Amino acid sequence: MTQPHLTPSKASSVSGAEISWFAPICDGDDDFLGTRNDRYKSNWENTAAIVRQADVLGYRNILCPSSYQVGQDTLSFAAAIAPQTQQINLLTAIRCGEVHPPMLARAIATLDHMLQGRLTLNIISSNLPGTELNSEARYQRSREVITILKQAWNEDFIDFHGDFYDLHLPTAPVKPYQQNGGPMLYFGGYSPAGIDLCAQHCDVYLMWPETRKKLKVQMETLSAKAATYHRTLDFGLRVHVIVRETEEEARQYADQLISKLDIQKGTEIKERAQDAKSLGVSKQSEMRAAAGADHFVEPHLWTGIGLARSGCGAALVGNPQQVLGKINDYMSMGIRSFIFSGYPHHQEAQYFAKWVLPHLKTISLPKLYGRIPQDLPNTPLGKGPRF
Repeated sequence: MTQPHLTPSKASSVSGAEISWFAPICDGDDDFLGTRNDRYKSNWENTAAIVRQADVLGYRNILCPSSYQVGQDTLSFAAAIAPQTQQINLLTAIRCGEVHPPMLARAIATLDHMLQGRLTLNIISSNLPGTELNSEARYQRSREVITILKQAWNEDFIDFHGDFYDLHLPTAPVKPYQQNGGPMLYFGGYSPAGIDLCAQHCDVYLMWPETRKKLKVQMETLSAKAATYHRTLDFGLRVHVIVRETEEEARQYADQLISKLDIQKGTEIKERAQDAKSLGVSKQSEMRAAAGADHFVEPHLWTGIGLARSGCGAALVGNPQQVLGKINDYMSMGIRSFIFSGYPHHQEAQYFAKWVLPHLKTISLPKLYGRIPQDLPNTPLGKGPRF
């Protein structure tokens, strides 16, 4: 029976969840926050090892983020790591407008065939480096890019005439491996324009950590907006984690993470990000300000990570039973996708896989919704005819 407080979502009747990890390709790894230890640089060797490990440990998806300021190019990294993985999906971030949409569709189709359908996409709408557009214009550009991609995946022609793009092209060259709609679209954003975009076009609404009450309000807002488009979304949570055998050990490690942090240096690290002034980041700052002196804003939700990190700024902290209980509570609200990370990422992925992951039923959302065909698809990059 559906619980009264569960927000409607496409996968609300499913008992499991998509449990994902994070590839710190944008210089987001360290043993002490704010110290910039060269050992944890976001180079190919370090980040590729994290993805390969997550694949072996049983994570079902892994977020490959996007940034201009630091780290590696997302599509290049995803293409390089694709043949080195076996089971995991790659949640590859695309910043809408960076690549001409037909060529972006071609890159996506190529990567999707390389992965045999294990591709998911994280839609990013922040400003392109060196440019400034207001929020409404940025989301309009994203809407146009997504519309073009969906035409590429589902129609015989791209036939689009908008504010940013005017295109008429055949779609055969850019057909992806996945069928029934193409790769799933994940989206995180808090502005009214962003919420509307997600409700109309995307599949999974990703939230950053908040108090349970605020998460619930946000989910209900998105669910109501999606209903105006006769759609139902899935909900995801992007959050860090610190799990140890005892709660005391976990809290001690949390304190250790920020024990060498210079607050000014932490602020510099946060503010260099492209999204540093976004509404979502401001909400993370508000949450941190509402926390106690120990940085906990509610039981087992610790905001200390936000002292030296833009974006997702809190972690689940506790022993295995406490962390599992928190995840199950989120699932009871209707959340069916989780993207976890920890510091250092390689180490924390192992701890979580040892103590928490075996107690969770994991799913792959693209498989759940029949996006991945049983046989090689009839596409030019599959078994379709050559031109």
